[in-house]
Amino acid sequence: MTGHAVVTGASRGIGLAIAEALVEAGYHVLGTATTQAGADQFSQRMAGQGQGYVLNLGDQSSIDAFTVALKADHDAPLILVNNAGMTQDNLAMRMKSAEWNAVINTNLNGVFHLTQSFIRGMMKAKFGRIINISSVVGRMGNPGQVNYAASKAGLEGFTRALGAELASRNITVNAIAPGFIATDMTDTLSADQQAAMLERIPAGRLGQPKEVASLVRFLSSDAAGYITGETIQINGGMYMN
Repeated sequence: MTGHAVVTGASRGIGLAIAEALVEAGYHVLGTATTQAGADQFSQRMAGQGQGYVLNLGDQSSIDAFTVALKADHDAPLILVNNAGMTQDNLAMRMKSAEWNAVINTNLNGVFHLTQSFIRGMMKAKFGRIINISSVVGRMGNPGQVNYAASKAGLEGFTRALGAELASRNITVNAIAPGFIATDMTDTLSADQQAAMLERIPAGRLGQPKEVASLVRFLSSDAAGYITGETIQINGGMYMN
C-alpha cells in the first residue's frame, strides 16, 4: 500500500534516511523540521516526492497548525514516524524544571498529541503504521539524561498500549530503539570520545542511519502486519533484552 507518510524531524540524520527509504517504498513523504529553512531544504531534497513542513512538537499551537495544513493539502497519511526529539542534559540534582519539561513536552506529550490527530484517518482507511523512534537510553539509562530516558521509556509504554488499542483495526504501533548511530552529531566527537563509544559496542562500529531506515521501511510494509506493540533494539549488541 502506498500513499502519504509523515516523518517528523526529517531534515537530517536518521529522519532524512527514513524519509528517503519511504520514498523508495513508493510513499509521498511529508517531513517536518523546526525551522522554515529546514522544511524548504527537505522539499528541495525530495525533488517532488515529498514536502517539508514546520513543526515544533513542544508547542501545541504548532501541532494544530501542522495538522490543519496537512488536511488542506493531502489525503490522510497512513504512515506516521515519530522521529523528532530533543535533549537537555543535566544531572538530576541540578536539572531545572524547564529542562525536564521541555524534553517531556517534546518527546512524549507532543508525540501523543500528533499521533492522536492521525488515528481517525487510519481507522477510516483500515490501515496504518505508527513507528516511534525511541532510544537505547530508554532501557539502559544514562547519567545526566533522566529527562530523556524517562521520555523514551514512556514512549515505549505508549507504543504497547496504543498497539493493543488499534490492533483490531489493522493499525500497528511499534518502536525502534537505536543505539549509537553515525550522524553529524557523532562526527563532532573527538577521536578519544569515539573510541570510548566504540568500546561499549560489541559490533565494534556505529550504526548507520540507513540501517534504522530499513527497519522502518519493513515495519511500514504489509509484511509486518502481525507485529505490534514491540520495541526493536538496533544497537550492535550494546544492550540486549
